[in-house]
Order: sequence, then structure tokens, then C-alpha cells
Amino acid sequence: MNAHDERGTTMTGVDPSRLDDQQLMKELETIHRTRHDTLLYGSNDALRTHNERMAQLEGEYLRRNPHRPVAPGRTREGARERTASDSATPTASGT
Repeated sequence: MNAHDERGTTMTGVDPSRLDDQQLMKELETIHRTRHDTLLYGSNDALRTHNERMAQLEGEYLRRNPHRPVAPGRTREGARERTASDSATPTASGT
């Protein structure tokens, strides 16, 4: 089997389902912190691996927290309201 055939079969890190909640959050914080540098400076393989690991960790977080709090401004409706208020005509101060 050559390297191309093995692509996607190896996993980096511990299976997210085996991490406790604190370990999972630490892994998520680390991967989000390193995302920008990986995108800008990582090889295609590094970026692919980063994408796969991030998806695994985020998927596990969402599985464990299906009813997590959602900030109103992070929804489509909230974003529309924010955009509408941003485009409103500003009033002059002191009038």
C-alpha cells in the first residue's frame, strides 16, 4: 500500500470520545489557537490533518452539548438585526 492509499487512515491524538470534558475543552482551545498559523503557513497535509482533527473535536463537543447556549447575535436573525441597526442613520451628538 502506498502513502496515497493510506491517506485518511491515521489519526492524530486521542479519540475525542475518550477525553473527559476538561481535556476536550483544552484540545479545542489548542486547535483553535493554532488554526490561523496552520492555514497561512502549514503544508497541505498539515492543513488537511488540522481540518480532520478540528472536525473530530468539534463534533464530539456538539454531541456532548446538544443544548449549548446560543448567543442571539450569532443567529441569522440576530445578525440581520445587528446589520439593520448598524445601517441606521446615526444622530449627531449634542442635538
